Amino acid sequence: MPIRFAPLRLPLRRRLQTAAVLQWVFSFLALAQCCLALFLLALLRELWLPALLYLAWLYLDRETPARGGRRSPWVRNWPVWRHFRDYFPITLVKTAPLDPARNYLFGFHPHGVLVAGAFGNFCTEATGFGELFPGLTPHLLMLPFWFRLPLFRDYIMSGGLVSSDKASVSYLLDQEGGGQVAVIAVGGPPESLEARPGALTLQILSRKGFIKAALQHGAALVPVFSFGENELFHQVPNPRGSLVRAVQERLQKLMGLALPLFHARGVFQYSFGLLPFRSPIHTVVGAPIPVPRTPCPSREAVDRLHATYLERLIALFEENKTKYGVPPEKHLNLI
Repeated sequence: MPIRFAPLRLPLRRRLQTAAVLQWVFSFLALAQCCLALFLLALLRELWLPALLYLAWLYLDRETPARGGRRSPWVRNWPVWRHFRDYFPITLVKTAPLDPARNYLFGFHPHGVLVAGAFGNFCTEATGFGELFPGLTPHLLMLPFWFRLPLFRDYIMSGGLVSSDKASVSYLLDQEGGGQVAVIAVGGPPESLEARPGALTLQILSRKGFIKAALQHGAALVPVFSFGENELFHQVPNPRGSLVRAVQERLQKLMGLALPLFHARGVFQYSFGLLPFRSPIHTVVGAPIPVPRTPCPSREAVDRLHATYLERLIALFEENKTKYGVPPEKHLNLI
C-alpha cells in the first residue's frame, strides 16, 4: 500500500492540533515511564535530597487520589486542550438538566482504545462541561496503579483523574451538598480490546459494581455514550479464541492493564502510526436515573437497577445514533 504523505502546506491551526494530540498520546504511552526514570535518576544523582523529600511527601499524600484528587483549574484550561478538542473534533452533548445538589455516577461507553472522549470532556474544560453542567465537578476514574508512579500521579490528578478503587468512589458519592460526578468507563481496559471502527460491543452484562455503588450512596446514574470513540484507531485482528486475544487476556489478568495492538496515522503521513484518525466524537450525556439510597442493597435490587440502566443506555444510543453517523440497522452488542 503506497504511503499517503501529509501536504507540506497546512494551516497553523492544524499543525497545532496535531501537536496537541501527539503530546496526549505520548502522555498515555510513555509519560509515566519517563517520570519514573526521571525520579530514579534524581534519586541516584545530585538531586537525591529533593527526591527523598518528595518520596516522604508521597507517603503523606498517598490517600489523595482516593479522596477527590487535586485538580488544577489552570491545567484544565490550558490552550493545548482546545487544539486537542478541535483535532477530532470532540463535542459534549447535554440531553437533560442535572441538579447540582445531587451526586452522580456517569457510566461512560464505549471505552475505546485511549478513552479520548472521556479525557477531553471530563479532564479538561475544552468542551465546556462547566458551562453545560454548572455546579458539577467531574472526576474520571483511573486504575489505582497509575497513582503509585511519582510525578505522573500529580500530573494526572491535576486534570481531575482519581483512583477507581471503592474508597475513592465512596468518597465522591458521599459528599454532602452534592455536585460531585464520578465518571467510570464501565467496560474497563478489557473493552479496549473490542475497539475498532464500526464496533458496538460493550462489556457490561456482568459489570454491576457501579450499580451497587450508586445504590449504596443514593447517587443518580447517568448513561453516557460517546459516538465515534471506536473510530479513532484500527487494531491488529484479535477475535475471541485467537492466539493474539489469548495473550492479551493473559497479560490483562497478570498486569491489570489491557494491551490493544492499535495503529492509525502518523505525524507527517496518513498511512500508519499511533496518532488517532481525525474522526468526530460526540459524547452524549443522558438523563439521570433516580436511585434510592440503599446502604445494603440486595442482589435483586442491583439486578433491577442494572436492567433499568441497560434500557436507558440502549434508548440513548438508539435515539441518537443516526444523528452521529451510525446506520439505523446497527445496534449495540452487549456481552
